[in-house]
Amino acid sequence: MRKTILFFLSTLLLSACMENNIQEECEDEAYVQQETRDYYGFPSSTYSVDSGFVKRDEGLIHILPAFGIDYVSIVTAAENFKNVFDVRSIKPGKPYFIITPIDTLKQEKHFVYVKDPIEYVVFSFTDSVDVRLHKKPVTLKEKESSGFITSSLWSSFIDQGLNPALFAEVVRLYQWTIDFFDVKDGDSFRVIYDEKFVEDESVGIGNIKAILFNHKEHDYYAFRYDIEDKDFVYYTEKGESLKRLLLSAPLEYRRISSRFSNRRFHPVLKYYRPHHGVDYAAPRGTPVVSTGSGTVTFAGRSGGAGNMVKIRHHAGDIETRYLHLHRFAPGIRKGAKVSQGQKIGEVGSTGLSTGPHLDYRVYIRGKAVNPLGIDIPTADPLSGDSLQVYLETIATIKDQIDKMTLLEQSASQSDSTDIELELSSLE
Repeated sequence: MRKTILFFLSTLLLSACMENNIQEECEDEAYVQQETRDYYGFPSSTYSVDSGFVKRDEGLIHILPAFGIDYVSIVTAAENFKNVFDVRSIKPGKPYFIITPIDTLKQEKHFVYVKDPIEYVVFSFTDSVDVRLHKKPVTLKEKESSGFITSSLWSSFIDQGLNPALFAEVVRLYQWTIDFFDVKDGDSFRVIYDEKFVEDESVGIGNIKAILFNHKEHDYYAFRYDIEDKDFVYYTEKGESLKRLLLSAPLEYRRISSRFSNRRFHPVLKYYRPHHGVDYAAPRGTPVVSTGSGTVTFAGRSGGAGNMVKIRHHAGDIETRYLHLHRFAPGIRKGAKVSQGQKIGEVGSTGLSTGPHLDYRVYIRGKAVNPLGIDIPTADPLSGDSLQVYLETIATIKDQIDKMTLLEQSASQSDSTDIELELSSLE
């Protein structure tokens, strides 16, 4: 129908122009009216397109026969091109296109599966079978965003229309140093990052170049700095890695229900006694992870602590304890080796407990310390000439982020500027 309407309009335009003796110019105008559209490399002037979405439990063997593609060709595409694309990774809800030539004498069909906004796979069925993975050109735009926090970092990001993936990455980078469920009104953030665009549509976040998070009147800087053979590339303004020996918290939780204290009224025993840990209120079954790499020295029932795990960490004379667990993760037993961020159990309410929560404790050289107040050493700081080169490298972007204007939390006041950096073809 669309092609018929375009043809009819172009015919009218051509007739009108001929009456004014400007046939040659109008033929060009008529051609423009039938502007060719590109469908993943196939022009609409010579190809027609059908489209759909992959349904649940549906694969090539279910989709393609309806469009005249035989089973032998489908099996050939699946078996001979596994190194290009594994057809078992086709997911429900993803769009696809069946592209065939308008010239019915041509015996060819093409199936385009859209993996994501950037990558797509073209299955070509002609005299032979061919499968190729393509990537659309991506434009990187540098962005600056900032704001004060009045309720939570998440709300601040979302209210300013920022990509949720940016929030997730910021939280990931600061997981060793900032407890984001302990942020205060008046804390602030500034961030410089790349955003990815395909055909003027945002398709995700690129690298975060710099962050300045002010928490409890303390500045926490993070600068991206690529070093060969390093798996973590963010450092502070002093050249210290953001990655530390312990994570700032052992779980994703809702709130802190009780803090470290030398004299706390116990809700079950009904008298005052020390509480040398931090209680994280969370639903029963919430995953609990080891805050650092180490060896399990105890995993079992321990009186009022209920189900508890103790971990001796590899670096420093540090031990962490996880109390009132509902259950232990598979393989968590005395002598087991654990890595930082590995699940060791689930939140519960065993022992002397009035409800589901995790009591998290840290001991350094055998002495209990406040988990929210300790300064854990960095994992791999820069030094010497490497540090000097780093400081010179970040000088410009540090000056840039220091001079950014902090804006109030408001979607209408988002301090976001676009600076188109480059157009990199990924074909």
